[in-house]
Amino acid sequence: MDLWNYLQGRGETLAFLTYQHASLAFQTVLVGTIAAILISVAVYRLPFLSALTLTSSRVALTIPSLALLAILLVPFGLGVVPSFIMLAFFATMPVIGNTIVGLRSVPASVIESAQGIGLSRWRILLTVEFPIAWPVILIGIRISTQMIVGVAAIVAYVLGPGLGSLIFNGLSRLGGANALEMTLTGTILIVIIALVFDALLVLLGRFTIAKGLS
Repeated sequence: MDLWNYLQGRGETLAFLTYQHASLAFQTVLVGTIAAILISVAVYRLPFLSALTLTSSRVALTIPSLALLAILLVPFGLGVVPSFIMLAFFATMPVIGNTIVGLRSVPASVIESAQGIGLSRWRILLTVEFPIAWPVILIGIRISTQMIVGVAAIVAYVLGPGLGSLIFNGLSRLGGANALEMTLTGTILIVIIALVFDALLVLLGRFTIAKGLS
């Protein structure tokens, strides 16, 4: 294996695939996080619906990603659309669970105190409950991001963008020239993306989590 020789002359292609992979992961986690927070806010005060949503989000994570991609191929065909929908769906699930748990764990005494000074329900949510729940929510976002960066490689099966094409092309050519180098390069770059995203989320937490809650 001669990884260095393989990398030479392929910098532009590898940079483009890395950008595609990181961009797809970022966008789907962002959409999934927004959807998860909206769903969680709608149900967290309702015990039955919140429990049902929590259970459903955990069960949904057991759905094989390739099976979901295959289902999405029928209405959407190959390419970015089924890839995006599948990843956004899986990105939503960990954040839903953590958001509901975080919001429901806010002490009742704190909420009562906020009500006592005349804050509306939405102001209590935005200025009291959400900041207290944010550390738990952020953990869910970190879990979701790590999962999606890895799962995003699967979309190469439906001609989706990213580093998955590099990995699967290498696997399909095992024993041939540069096969192992292709697979290893794609894997290493995915790990690097995951580490960079996680470091950025840790940094976000340091700036957004109140010191008393960290």
